[in-house]
Amino acid sequence: MTSRELIVVTGKGGVGKSAVSAALGRILASTGRQTLILEIDPRENVHQMLAAPPSDGEVVRVAANLYLQHLQPRTVLDQLVRERVRIDFLTKRVLESPVYHHFTEGAPGLRELAVLGHSLLLVQGRVPGAPAIDVVIVDAPATGHGVALLRAPRLVSEVIRQGPVASLTEEVAELVASPQRCGVVVVTLAEEMPVTEALELRADLESAVQRQPDLLVANGLYPPVPVGAAEATEEEGARRLWYRRRELNDVELERLASRWSGPRVEVPLFPLDRGPALVSEIERSLAS
Repeated sequence: MTSRELIVVTGKGGVGKSAVSAALGRILASTGRQTLILEIDPRENVHQMLAAPPSDGEVVRVAANLYLQHLQPRTVLDQLVRERVRIDFLTKRVLESPVYHHFTEGAPGLRELAVLGHSLLLVQGRVPGAPAIDVVIVDAPATGHGVALLRAPRLVSEVIRQGPVASLTEEVAELVASPQRCGVVVVTLAEEMPVTEALELRADLESAVQRQPDLLVANGLYPPVPVGAAEATEEEGARRLWYRRRELNDVELERLASRWSGPRVEVPLFPLDRGPALVSEIERSLAS
């Protein structure tokens, strides 16, 4: 991951994607790479993981070599219009046009392309006012949207064949198709539905963009049960719950081991609230 320009972190909702994205950002920043975590979830919560102020669309410096930005895809498309039209009253008319609004909201893959395009422009140093960035980590939406994000260049290229959007689409398609430049991280819990979605996501990626995920993070694992402890029927309820949850974890870890080739990291469940302390523990697990 240390050589990539773009890393997309995806998985089922609620599996800890934002915490893993924050931890990856801290790891890459610690290597000296100028790293930006790009959040596109409207709830904007990555800043809480890093004890940083909300981005509100701006690039916020979090720590040495580490930045955060919350992005509304529409702002990228609007900026493309401003760059190309360059005449204020015409730009205003285009941006206020109902046709433009319908197009930007409804064109398949366009909003996803805007996210990837913005990431590319960041690492190319083409975003006015932004610092030099070496790698962008995209905290992607839930599983299906993550696949849509990576499939977007192909969808848009089938509809838009000329102009600035077409040119950007071609550049983004080259970025996404290159395993040396773009990495994909899938986060899951070792539970039946998240694991099923992770396996389906892997198949969808291979079908849609001919890519395999570069890393699987099995997050929130209950501690292993001491040998012989699970047979002690007199244990209190909380302890029995722990044993049962770990048993379910082990079943799903075995399913992953049998069906998922490639790197996999297991991250324990930490008794910590969402925030920098939790991110630090996940960072240590990933780094080890």
